[in-house]
Amino acid sequence: MTQPAPLKLDLYLPYLINRAGVSLAARFGAALRQADVTLQDWRVLAALREHDSQRLTELAVRTSIEVSTLSRLVGGLEASGLVSRSRDSDDARAIAIRLTADGAAATATLIPAAQSLEREALAGLNEEEITTLKNLLNRIYDNMAAQPPIAGDAPPIGSAGKTR
Repeated sequence: MTQPAPLKLDLYLPYLINRAGVSLAARFGAALRQADVTLQDWRVLAALREHDSQRLTELAVRTSIEVSTLSRLVGGLEASGLVSRSRDSDDARAIAIRLTADGAAATATLIPAAQSLEREALAGLNEEEITTLKNLLNRIYDNMAAQPPIAGDAPPIGSAGKTR
């Protein structure tokens, strides 16, 4: 039987993406702890700041958080006074999730740290490289979202969109 080629971990894409993501999350952790929110909470708050009044399913696509997990997160954010839930004005059967004033304020305090982190991570790259990198990461995500789920795993949620 033929042996597979050795895996060079420092050139293996999933490892590289995970390593970069873990490093970014760790560096952002201090700001998140100060605001008393988790990384997943931040994704919800940031998504709502960008597009307020979203249904749970829309928010799941924007944040790549599975709906049942997201429902629990939103419940905790609501209990903390950072988001509210109310009937959607366009569809009385649907529930819209919105940032509260406290949620908007908490998100606004985190944005400078998030932007600083992005600048640090992209240091040394020019604008064209940054745009290319973001487009490539979105394409990788879309490629994975298009794959059939592996038994027992939830598929990637939605499409991350394109950077222009």
